[in-house]
Amino acid sequence: MSNLNSRQSSATKIKKLCIAGIFCALAFASTFIFHFKVMFLSFDVKDAVVTLAGLLFGPIYSLSISVVVALLEFITMGETGFWGLLMDILSTATFSTVCALIYKYKKNIWGALTGLVSSVFAMTAVMLIFNIFITPIYMKVDRSTVIALLPTLFLPFNVVKGIMNAAIVMILYKPISRAVKASRVLGAPTERRAVDKKQQTIMSLLMPGIGLVLIAVSVLVFIFVLNGSFVLG
Repeated sequence: MSNLNSRQSSATKIKKLCIAGIFCALAFASTFIFHFKVMFLSFDVKDAVVTLAGLLFGPIYSLSISVVVALLEFITMGETGFWGLLMDILSTATFSTVCALIYKYKKNIWGALTGLVSSVFAMTAVMLIFNIFITPIYMKVDRSTVIALLPTLFLPFNVVKGIMNAAIVMILYKPISRAVKASRVLGAPTERRAVDKKQQTIMSLLMPGIGLVLIAVSVLVFIFVLNGSFVLG
């Protein structure tokens, strides 16, 4: 029996690693599909992809995928050098890992929402701090110039970036979670109480709608408030 359990555990780990590899590939591919650009800042949807992996498999996976994808970007497109790599890891790892960590200890719809809101605040705070200290180095500008841009550029950019990634997670998490659970990678599904099931159904219907509204608002802010542009490829 112990040998059977050991083989099942090994098979589950291999399946998880394979799916994590798929998430790595998807996150990396998303960096080529499109970008929103605001002045010298740009963002794609890889944070959302990595966060989905973290919600499914835990914070260790989101942290690991964040580093792997950032390194792949650095190797293939490393225009900003080491400092750009560091900022990339900090942004994605903070957003995805904070959400996955909260959800790990509160595995329901409210835990996911709490995690996403906390991720937006945490990522924004971390990026503002490191913008002050790192951006002047790789942009070769005075720190006072960067500080002056905090309320008008860096703060709104990171907030809207976080909201858009959170909205994408809200739309995609449930269908992806169902698909992964159907594959039994996470083990046999557990039964829920009727009340919980009803609440989950209501929220599952609301979440995609809220996510779509947030994405629409974020795009409008990027284009009309931050004067950003949408770049394909």
